[in-house]
Amino acid sequence: MDIVIHHNRACGTSRNVLKFVQDAGYDPVVVEYLDVGWTRSQLQGLFAAAGLTPRTALRTSKSPAKELGLLDETVSDELILDQMIAHPILVNRPIVACKNGVKLCRPAQEVLDLLDNWPAGPWAKEDGSLVLDAAGERV
Repeated sequence: MDIVIHHNRACGTSRNVLKFVQDAGYDPVVVEYLDVGWTRSQLQGLFAAAGLTPRTALRTSKSPAKELGLLDETVSDELILDQMIAHPILVNRPIVACKNGVKLCRPAQEVLDLLDNWPAGPWAKEDGSLVLDAAGERV
């Protein structure tokens, strides 16, 4: 199964999702979106497939969203999308796409819903919090 992860290596959640996918035996395509940026059609396609809007996919903390005036409810999705293209950090992450769907995987364990295979348990995130117990079941 091909898996694409729109990844930010500086983000712990994104790193956890990538490691989870790799530990499950997949070799994902990793898109470092901060380096390559986004296109309008790419974001529109991902958002539509994931059931997101630009507003629901907007990263509001540790981003320039407030400084750009994007937190005001009257700001249009089109303007948010324009700013996401200009400032890729505004897109919340990681977004994972595969044959089973597209999902914004926050928290990291959301990726479980997309994977046919999971890593052997127990499995914990970087911070030590358990995601899968010793039997390989969700915690």
